[in-house]
Amino acid sequence: MLNITHNKLNKKVDLSEYKAVEKVFHKRHYKYFNRFLKVFAGITIVIMFLPWTQNISGVGNVTTLKPDHRPQTIQSPIPGRIEQWYVKEGDFVKKGDTILFISEVKNEYFDPNLVQRTGKQIKAKSMAVTSYQEKVKALDIQANALINERGLKLRQAQNKLMQSRLKVQSDSIDLEAAKTNIAIAQRQYDRTVQLESEGLKALTDVEEKRLKLQETQAKLISQQNKLLASKNDVINAEVEINRVTAEYTDKIAKARSDKFTAQSSQFDAEAQVTKLENEYTNYEIRNDLYYIRAPQDGFINKAIRAGVGETFKEGDQLLSIMPSDYDLAVETYVKPIDLPLIHIGEKIRIQFDGWPVIIFSGWPNVSYGTYGGKVVAIETFISDNGKYRVLIAPDNEDHEWPKDIRVGSGANSIALLEDVPIWFELWRKLNGFPPNYYQPEGNTAKVGKK
Repeated sequence: MLNITHNKLNKKVDLSEYKAVEKVFHKRHYKYFNRFLKVFAGITIVIMFLPWTQNISGVGNVTTLKPDHRPQTIQSPIPGRIEQWYVKEGDFVKKGDTILFISEVKNEYFDPNLVQRTGKQIKAKSMAVTSYQEKVKALDIQANALINERGLKLRQAQNKLMQSRLKVQSDSIDLEAAKTNIAIAQRQYDRTVQLESEGLKALTDVEEKRLKLQETQAKLISQQNKLLASKNDVINAEVEINRVTAEYTDKIAKARSDKFTAQSSQFDAEAQVTKLENEYTNYEIRNDLYYIRAPQDGFINKAIRAGVGETFKEGDQLLSIMPSDYDLAVETYVKPIDLPLIHIGEKIRIQFDGWPVIIFSGWPNVSYGTYGGKVVAIETFISDNGKYRVLIAPDNEDHEWPKDIRVGSGANSIALLEDVPIWFELWRKLNGFPPNYYQPEGNTAKVGKK
C-alpha cells in the first residue's frame, strides 16, 4: 500500500518485537554493505586501469584465397541441346572428365560428315593449287625460252644487218670504180674522136670506143642499182630487228601475263585452302565442344540445366562445381572510418558460424573459439554495401582453422589494434571517437589492390 496517510502506522504499532524486523533493520548490515561498496569501488578502479585491446569488428563469410579456387559455373561456348548426363549432383570429378554430352541445334552444322567433307574440299583445292604452281613453272619456262629465242633471232638479224652494211660499202666502192671507168672511157672516146678527125685513127676505132663507153655507162647504172638494193637490204635488216623485238616482246609479255594470271589463281586457291583449313579446325573444335568437361578437380554442386532435350544458348550456365583443392580465406567488410587502421599483415581474430566461442574482444588472450588470421588484401574501391572489402588468410603462427568449414559460411572478424586502459576505451566510446590511429612498427601501410 502507498504510505500517503498522515497517520503513521509505525508510530502506532511496535515492530521491534518481530524477528524479521530485527534481521532487516539491524545496524550491522549497513556496515557489511558499506564494506562491500568500498571493495567494489576499489576493484572497479583497478579494472579501469587494466589494458584493453582496441579492435575493429566486421562481418563477412568464408571464401577462397585464389579466384580459381572459388565455386564456379560451367557454360557452353556454343548453343545446343542436352543429350546425356554422365554425373549427378555431389559426384567428384577430375579435370577433363566428361560431365554431359550435347548435340547441335544450328542447321548449318547438322551434317554428321561435315568435317570429312571439308577435308575433301581442302584436298581438292590443294590439288588446284599444285596445278596452278605447275602452270606457273611451265609459263616461266616458256618465257625463258622465248627470251633465248629472241636473243638468237636478234643476233641473226644483226648479222644480216652487218652483211647488208658491208655490201653497201662494197657496192659503193664498185660504184666509184664504175665512175672511174666511165671517166676513162669518156676520155678515151674523146681522144679517139679527135684523132679520127685528124686522120690518125680509123672510124672503127671510134666506134669501138663508143661501144666501150656505152658499156661502161651501163655498168655504172647497174652498179648504182646494186648500191640502192644494198641500202634497201640494210633498211630491211633494221626493220627485221624491230619486227623480231616487237614480236618476241609481245610473246614474252603474253607468257608473263598468263603466268601472273596463273599465280593470281594460285593465290586465290591458297586463300580458299587456308579458309577451308580454318573451317576444318573450327568444325573439329566444335565437335569436341559437344562434350562438356570438368575444368578442374571438384564436386558437382548443382545442375542448373536439368533433363534431356533441354536447349540452351551459348554462355548459359549449365551446372556449378566446387574445386576440391582450395585455400580458405575470409572476406570481411569494414566501415570507411576504420579503413585507415587496417594494414597488410595485420593480425585478425575470426569467429566462424557453427563453432562455439567465448569472446572478450578487448582481451583476446582469454577468448575461446576464435582463430587467427592476417590481412592479405584490401580493396581500394568501396563495395555496394558501403564498406570496404578485406581479405584474410590463415595465420600460420596460430592453430589451424577448422577443417569442416565450408565456403560461403558466415564469419565475424576482430582486428586487434593498440592496447589502452579500459577507462580510455569507455571514454572514447562515450564520445563516439574512432580507435587510435597508428602504424605497425617496422611496416608501412600498403594497400593491396584487387
